[in-house]
Amino acid sequence: QAQLVESGGGLVQAGESLILSCTASGFPFQHYTMSWYRHAPGKGRELVAGVTGSGNSTLLADAVKGRFTISRDNGKNTVHLGMNNLIPDDTAIYYCHASSEDARVYWGQGTTVAVSP
Repeated sequence: QAQLVESGGGLVQAGESLILSCTASGFPFQHYTMSWYRHAPGKGRELVAGVTGSGNSTLLADAVKGRFTISRDNGKNTVHLGMNNLIPDDTAIYYCHASSEDARVYWGQGTTVAVSP
């Protein structure tokens, strides 16, 4: 059974950093594009960052470029979202997402990030 488990969320002050981690199991991790989405109060879910199966290509939303990074370790079935210089607008539930070329999709349960001014 496929499973994604996020960790690393918390309450921080503006300007501080966090690293979110997502550990995958139950599917061939290296064949899946891994992404982070977030859902802020009163807003729709948005793509934050993504990384291809090989790790050679990444994508970052404009709102987080220069502050966030995404990386993966295929040997440990993990993907990380490094978040620096956090701002209150980054407050959201962050979800780990896995997708394959044949349209299989898995979601984690989410981890909450709260940034105070």
